[in-house]
Amino acid sequence: MKGVVWVLVVSVLAAAWMPLSHCSKKSVGLARKEDIPYIKCQVCELLAKELYKQVHNKKAEIAPKKISEYQIIEIAENVCNLKKVEADWILRIDIVEKEDRLELVEQDSEGQCNSECKTIERACQEVIGYSDTDVAEYLYSSKPDIDSLHNYLCKDLTKTCSTKAPPVPKDRAPGELFVAKSSKEVEMEKLLKSMEGMPGAPGMKMYSRDDLMNMKNFGDEDSDDNDDEDEASFPSKLGKVLRAKESGKRDWRQMIKKGIEDTSMTLKKHANKVSNHIRQWWRGKKTTTSKKRLKTEL
Repeated sequence: MKGVVWVLVVSVLAAAWMPLSHCSKKSVGLARKEDIPYIKCQVCELLAKELYKQVHNKKAEIAPKKISEYQIIEIAENVCNLKKVEADWILRIDIVEKEDRLELVEQDSEGQCNSECKTIERACQEVIGYSDTDVAEYLYSSKPDIDSLHNYLCKDLTKTCSTKAPPVPKDRAPGELFVAKSSKEVEMEKLLKSMEGMPGAPGMKMYSRDDLMNMKNFGDEDSDDNDDEDEASFPSKLGKVLRAKESGKRDWRQMIKKGIEDTSMTLKKHANKVSNHIRQWWRGKKTTTSKKRLKTEL
């Protein structure tokens, strides 16, 4: 039940600020595996830089405590996974065609994740592979500077930069343009990623307004008057959140808080109602079975 609650809560958050055009299904770019050999060494260099930066930031965040090896392993495991905040650095990288090579250019803001984003993620995963714990152990025990970490990761451990990247074929189709996200998109996605790791929040997904409105019949049809009122008010509460966003009269943070509170309250009541029906059914079944057994004995 907790999973359902979180799915719907995240739906409220997503629909509360997203334009309808973003709520509709859209194709997600796939990694261009054929591009990986041309960018792999550059990805490794950026990865080393990012690992160093994130470990350094984590140390500053938890000071005066010392960073643990487990915390460094967690960074190394997540830094190439776009579902995790540690991999947000990938969203700021643009693949630019330059003569017979591809160049990775860091942008000032995060961009929409299409095929280029997925390609960099795939290249990053190929670089670090099963070496994440080795890199984490090296960072923890040796406390290297950026140059030492780059040499260890890209030359000694993975051999990624041991050879020069081949020239790009002339008939290669160019990649898509870099399209920056709005600040609200960036902030909302970070919020969703942070919520995904919470207990009872697996497989969160976004829904369109129509999908949300169709959820009004969630739960049991036979209910008490109070439950009917809650059921009827459920979509209207979501509608209020949506309308408030459209009119621009309420701060979006307040809408998130209100949406979570209202949705959680209603779903808890539905859960209790269904649970009561099951208990009543089970008691009735046990009573019927006992009567049959007694009749047989007589």
